[in-house]
Amino acid sequence: MPEQILIVEDEPSIADNIVYALSTEGYQAHWRASGGEGLSVLAATPVDLVILDVGLPDMNGFELARQIRQHFDVPIIFVTARGEEVDRVVGLEIGGDDYVVKPFSPRELTARVRAVLRRVSGRTAPASATCEPVAPPLQVDESRRQITLHGHPLELSRYEYLLLRMLIRNPGRVYSRDQLMDQVWDSPDMSLERTVDTHVKTLRQKLRAWSPDEEWILTHRGVGYSLKAML
Repeated sequence: MPEQILIVEDEPSIADNIVYALSTEGYQAHWRASGGEGLSVLAATPVDLVILDVGLPDMNGFELARQIRQHFDVPIIFVTARGEEVDRVVGLEIGGDDYVVKPFSPRELTARVRAVLRRVSGRTAPASATCEPVAPPLQVDESRRQITLHGHPLELSRYEYLLLRMLIRNPGRVYSRDQLMDQVWDSPDMSLERTVDTHVKTLRQKLRAWSPDEEWILTHRGVGYSLKAML
């Protein structure tokens, strides 16, 4: 079955080009012109990826992305004429997986779609290994994209989950910010080092909620971060 792509874009000419480019690559494209219509599709149809315009007639695309993140675990590619660094940072920090600035070529967009879908599919564990106990008290459930601490599920954003999972896989290993950005973020060249710091800060807060007396993520000043070695 072809992967389902939802396009939320209010300019018909741009949407038509995107639909055509995706269809020629074998994807099933669904176009909606407003945020409300896009949410309706997500509620009714399994979608593999969302291409989201920032400027929509009924709501800001960033606000729509926040709503999507609250209810759906689906990758998002922002498409917008706003190319300022601050807009890219906002889009990525609220859960966007990539950010494409208009004007763009259909070939570039489909390449980015393939890259994001490939990365997402690579994060899914085989059915024979749906639950991977890493080491108590932290455990990773790959099939549910869930990490628990002392048996308590952590409410994590996409990048919080991927960042913590990477640290858990090699407790005690020190990762530089550049290494974390390259391995976790889909567009590390568009991110900033403070993006890693921001996600580490929120992760620490969520870990402390269930383990207030332990510091799980350690800072190595001038180098990067590591997870506390677990027995």
